Amino acid sequence: MTTRVMLVSPAFDDALRAVRFPAGEPLTPGGLRRARAARAAAAALPADRALTSPSARCRETAEALGLRAVPAPGAAGGAMGRWRGLALEDVMADEPAAVAAWLSDADSAPHGGETLAQLLGRVADWLAGLAAEGGRIVAVVEPDVVRASVVCALGAPPSSFWRVDVPPLAVTVLSGRDGRWNVRVAGELGREAATGAP
Repeated sequence: MTTRVMLVSPAFDDALRAVRFPAGEPLTPGGLRRARAARAAAAALPADRALTSPSARCRETAEALGLRAVPAPGAAGGAMGRWRGLALEDVMADEPAAVAAWLSDADSAPHGGETLAQLLGRVADWLAGLAAEGGRIVAVVEPDVVRASVVCALGAPPSSFWRVDVPPLAVTVLSGRDGRWNVRVAGELGREAATGAP
């Protein structure tokens, strides 16, 4: 049976705008407006069920899109430990060696949170669970979960994680069976994605 997972990244919040490690921020008023404006496009997604990362910005995005999404703990964003809520620029200035290690070694977690390898493993397990259940799923998930999903689906090396850009309200579609995924970037929900169902 083919499984189709439509990953939607959250609309803007203050952490995305300020390039900070997220700390549970809600959507900005502009982000909320953009998500509500994409509601018709979200309603057109061919999904049997909806899921969301547990964060406030993902839950609020799902709600603004009109999705009755169930929290998916396996799709939580990476745990950033003591860097949570800090600006990347500040962390780079204060701990350049730690940031370099985090960016270059998938098994490094100088912040005391989750390593990239752990995030990739958790997301791979989450995708495997979705594939076992089958069906068509729309999931509003953290940008790092989208990146990890693409890396896992392609069987790419962990370093590829840092090469995947995920803008707000981007739709990335994974489809496949028997543990083999195909990846398609469908564009931004409400814009490119609205011109053809992903």
